[in-house]
Amino acid sequence: MLSFLKKHPFAVEAYFEQSIVLTFAVEKEQLAPLIPSCLLLDTWKDKWAFLAVALVHTKSLRPKGFPSFMGSHFLLLGYRIFVRYKTKVGKQLRGLYILKSETNKKSMEILGNIFTQYQYNTTDLKLTGVNNSFHFFSKNSDVNVEFQKGKELVDLPTGSPFNNWKEARRFAGPLPFTFSVNIKTNEVLIIEGVRNNWIPTPLQINNYRFGFLSQLNLKAPVLASAFEVDNVPYYWKKGKQEVWK
Repeated sequence: MLSFLKKHPFAVEAYFEQSIVLTFAVEKEQLAPLIPSCLLLDTWKDKWAFLAVALVHTKSLRPKGFPSFMGSHFLLLGYRIFVRYKTKVGKQLRGLYILKSETNKKSMEILGNIFTQYQYNTTDLKLTGVNNSFHFFSKNSDVNVEFQKGKELVDLPTGSPFNNWKEARRFAGPLPFTFSVNIKTNEVLIIEGVRNNWIPTPLQINNYRFGFLSQLNLKAPVLASAFEVDNVPYYWKKGKQEVWK
């Protein structure tokens, strides 16, 4: 029964009050060992692969159709790799493979690990803001991000492989699909997300640190872009599963 529940057995909806995505460019050879063999890295210029860190203030997460007051409010920190998957019928899907998820609510950790395979942990995430300056941090997870909203002109981060924000937007997230893979049973779980009013705005990052990225021992990851979106209704369809070999 628990195995069945972890396959995202029903649609879920939520409201993203604030979503910040920092995308790091890494030479593809470094990220390839971190994804299952049924997935392919989504690359840029056949050199760069991308790992995104999403910082999300989520409200009213609940089974789709339930009233919003029954939903959960929490902060989410997620580490995802941009990937592609070819279905059994030959359709190419572009999406994300989740490495790790953290939240500030124990209830979200418990429910998230019952109904998904996203490996939730509870930590001391906090989000503060004064005027247009914000701080997202966690002492226990060694996370520190300082960013500024509202600037009309924002330069791409130094060293970004993109030439402009239009190119960077391809890797801003979220992508249409999220994939979970059961290596033992050779099963791929496909979750499709649906959102409205998703208009990413370039964001200035003044400072950042992610302890989990340091643990991955990646060589010279480059902050390629940072985007924000606010006030977005979002829902995930019921998971679909297929055997990949």
